Amino acid sequence: MEFARADWDPELHGFRVDPSAYLAELPRLRAALPPGAWAFASDEGHYRLGSGTRCVKDLGLAGVDIPGGKDSGLTLAFVPSKWKHDAGLRIRYTGVRHFSITYKHAIDWMETDTVLLDEILPHDAGCSHEIVLTDAVIIVHCRDLAAVWGGVGSSGRESG
Repeated sequence: MEFARADWDPELHGFRVDPSAYLAELPRLRAALPPGAWAFASDEGHYRLGSGTRCVKDLGLAGVDIPGGKDSGLTLAFVPSKWKHDAGLRIRYTGVRHFSITYKHAIDWMETDTVLLDEILPHDAGCSHEIVLTDAVIIVHCRDLAAVWGGVGSSGRESG
């Protein structure tokens, strides 16, 4: 990530997360981000790390749906943390030009990879969304995205 920080701290035996540099930069990115990406990144609760029910931190990656068509998009589903969220999150990407998941740690004591922090930046494709998880990094370059809270139960399947 260019501005936000999510790094393992061996002294703490845990992760240090800090979105402050990204939040300072975010107002300058408004005109360059697609509408859906801007709405998600600038949501009031998105980076409210300690208490926000709409904060991405601590959501668990539940699934990746890659339809067969070239411009069909991509969907990531995240389950809620039982200590923080009242609903899960589904992010639908349109006009996807790049998608990758890179595993970087060997944390085998965790049941699921959870979100530490994310960052959405302007990109030639429209926007770039980088999501740092406890054990991996997801990168998507796309035309735009739509983030929808709710509809994802604790199993990662549609609820409601």
